[in-house]
Amino acid sequence: MASDARSRRELHLPERDRMPRWVPRAIGLTMAAVVGLATAAWLLEKLQTLLVVLLVSMFLSFAMEPAVNWLARRGWRRGLGTALVFLVFVLAVAGFTAAMASVLADQIVKLIDAAPGYLSDIERWADEQLGVQLSTDELAAQFTEGGSAASVAGDVASNLVSVSSAVVNVAVQLLTIVLFTFYLVADGPRLRRLLCSTLLPTRQAMVLRGWELAIDKTGGYIYSRTLLAVAAFLLHWAAFAVIGVPFPAPLAMWVGVLSQFVPVVGTYLAGLLPLLIALLDNPISAIWVAIVVLAYQQIENYLLAPRVTAHTMNIHPAVAFGSVLAGAALLGSVGALLAVPAAATIQAFVSTYIKRHELIESELFETHKDEPDEPDEPDEPDGGSSAQAAEGADGAAPDADTAAGSDSPASG
Repeated sequence: MASDARSRRELHLPERDRMPRWVPRAIGLTMAAVVGLATAAWLLEKLQTLLVVLLVSMFLSFAMEPAVNWLARRGWRRGLGTALVFLVFVLAVAGFTAAMASVLADQIVKLIDAAPGYLSDIERWADEQLGVQLSTDELAAQFTEGGSAASVAGDVASNLVSVSSAVVNVAVQLLTIVLFTFYLVADGPRLRRLLCSTLLPTRQAMVLRGWELAIDKTGGYIYSRTLLAVAAFLLHWAAFAVIGVPFPAPLAMWVGVLSQFVPVVGTYLAGLLPLLIALLDNPISAIWVAIVVLAYQQIENYLLAPRVTAHTMNIHPAVAFGSVLAGAALLGSVGALLAVPAAATIQAFVSTYIKRHELIESELFETHKDEPDEPDEPDEPDGGSSAQAAEGADGAAPDADTAAGSDSPASG
């Protein structure tokens, strides 16, 4: 104290003119925060691809874990069960890709062959109905043998089954996703024990509850969408075969997959391809295809979907639509695909900490007579409470680690 007073007297500085001691510290903390934020932004930019791969892997692990847990409870080893689920998934994707590739290649060739005839019909119709003289000879020449359009279409058709650098790059990313997903599913209980062993018991319960909700909601989303896709495939296959549309089975598969797994615009994209192919084959068939697609959408919206998704994805359509837009804005197509199960998980987790009260009497709460009240679905997953998930450790039953969300953290 004496030295500070003597220093002030020597510098002739009044006490009020001296810099407060907290100012240098605040400046240092501000500079450190700026540097930290800049470093974090640089890392996010450089590791964006890896982070997206990890996010997709986590989503796939949540979707596959219920099936692996079901196999594990029946005596399968988790690694073998995970491999079996992966094999079924890969075969389904490969079958869908091969079917659609054959359809697209065949239709491109047919379109090129029929294009001159379509142009002649347009020229004749314009002359007869509108009195307009059109000359399509030069355009039609592009689709004949040796024309640029024909050569480009031939290249596209052949490239559908060729291997390129882009395909190799995608294959590497898919392999990375498979490795991460396999580890997250096959070694899920050990990973959860490792993470929870660093937390207090109350925090362990929260982490396990969030993990359990993610598995429950994501798995419910995937399996409910799969059931609806199978129903759409079977009905459209039968309808397209009766109508006489070319390639009824692949087109029905296209409708089933896109209408269920592509958010928002999937329904419209699903019906567009069979409509175009039917239009090229027979315009009358295209009308029947449009009727079938629209009729099935009404059946699904009002009959099938409410019953299939009643206990899996209790989320308002407006929330789902907004989450898809937000996910697409953040991560593009990947974010759009992951948005709905992520929104359902967040909604279920947050709702457990919101205290609900009895509603007062109001006309605003009443529904129309033709709109039954929606039952309040419990947000608790079927796998048990989070408190039960946090109990036990090394002394648990041999199959305790196989149930989703019931993995107990090790004590050390």
